[in-house]
Amino acid sequence: MNTIQHTPAGEHTFVQFLFHNRRNRTILYWAAAAIVVQFIVFKYLYPFANYIRDDSFAYLDAALDNMTIATYPIGYSKFLRLVSVFAKPDLALVSLQYIMIQCSTLFFLFTLFYFYRVGRLTQNILLCFMVVNPLFLHMGNMVSSDGLFLALSTTWFALLLWIMYKPSSKINFWHALVLLAAFTVRYNALIYPFISLLAFGLSKLPLRKKVLGLGLAFLLIGWFVGLSMFQYKKLTGHYQFSPFSGWQLANNAMYAYRKVDSAARKPVPLKFQALDKMNRRMYDRYPYLPVGEAGTYYMWAPSLPLMVYKEDLFAKDTTTSEFKKWASMGPLYSSYGLVLIKNYPIHYLRYFAAPNSLNYFFPPVEFLEKYNGYKTTVLESAVTWFGYTNDQVRTRMKSGTVYILQYYPFLVSITNFMLFLLFLTYLLMKGWQNNSIFNKIILLAGFVWLANAAFTILSAPVALRFQAFPILISVTFSLLLIDWIGRLMQQMKLQNQKQSLAI
Repeated sequence: MNTIQHTPAGEHTFVQFLFHNRRNRTILYWAAAAIVVQFIVFKYLYPFANYIRDDSFAYLDAALDNMTIATYPIGYSKFLRLVSVFAKPDLALVSLQYIMIQCSTLFFLFTLFYFYRVGRLTQNILLCFMVVNPLFLHMGNMVSSDGLFLALSTTWFALLLWIMYKPSSKINFWHALVLLAAFTVRYNALIYPFISLLAFGLSKLPLRKKVLGLGLAFLLIGWFVGLSMFQYKKLTGHYQFSPFSGWQLANNAMYAYRKVDSAARKPVPLKFQALDKMNRRMYDRYPYLPVGEAGTYYMWAPSLPLMVYKEDLFAKDTTTSEFKKWASMGPLYSSYGLVLIKNYPIHYLRYFAAPNSLNYFFPPVEFLEKYNGYKTTVLESAVTWFGYTNDQVRTRMKSGTVYILQYYPFLVSITNFMLFLLFLTYLLMKGWQNNSIFNKIILLAGFVWLANAAFTILSAPVALRFQAFPILISVTFSLLLIDWIGRLMQQMKLQNQKQSLAI
């Protein structure tokens, strides 16, 4: 029988737990020193920020023009503008991003240690994984929303633990603010409000305060969604939250549609027929087009139907901006993608979701593997924004390949498989009995793990940089469950020894 008791630090405040506890204070000092030293060495090797072709410069263009809506979520471009108020060089941006990642992970870990008594060995392994992690260095060094989103997601999850175990109006406020920030930075945050619902449901807050806490979060998100939809209505004449999701949906559906036998193709509504005809012609002429599996090729390739159809519609329009053309296609492509998925659901699961699930459990390193895409120059927007003297960027490494990250897909596969088995073990051993504190943590982590996997596999291509937060969750809770099993076995051994002595 599992009767392991775990109590939070209880009488001590969190600040006292961090700085009045000698061990915790020492850990923080050593962690700070390790973070600074690592970053100095890293920046000597990589003196310039890393850029993702198209993505990074799209964020910079949106920041330069102070746009309220853009190709990608606008939050990161606003973050760039905020940082530029205080400092212009790229060093200021990437150092802040790295510090935010490290502070968020330490906040997350010490929140866990505050509410749940974790074994010393497990604590040390987790601290080493978070503090000495090359993935965080490379993500912090990118002009991309990925590092910021990782920091926000980790902070948000830590705040959910506070909501469950030591809620307050201040925690509710910070939760709503961080959730809003995450929502403006990446579309993966679309599932976060539903996860927050679970955390509030497990909280000991009175119902009125639960409603107020959730209400504030949903009010802020609703304001952002409404503002975005209003801006797109002014621009395109259509209410939509994100044209990107429409393009993404059509792209995903086309990966399944290409596998439908020509004789089995179903008719589509009249408004889609011209586009559908272009797609069918492409599939028939180029059945082995190298578009990869569950990627984004269809939505960006200028010679393929989605882009060609857009250009055809605006062929006689020489005044409309490229962004307006692109955004105007969002509603049509969203509807077209939904029609294809509805017509061929089995094909969608087999030819998009299935290969995407393989990528989820073994994510490609993608852009993180190639410093600046192996290029030695950047676009003018980067030169202007960061005040470079020219468009040249360099690294002191012999190769632009980031070899150290090539092992991460194996880590992701192993930890996801382990976490699944450990969750199963927890259920079979009835770990939820007499262990309410740990049970809530495991329930929340399991829901995050499953929700993120389902959302990602069904809706978006996968890459390592997108999976940094799920990796953090998988590693942390795999180790916590191993720690729990070890403690349980030790307790059972002691009970058997006592019974033997009694006999």
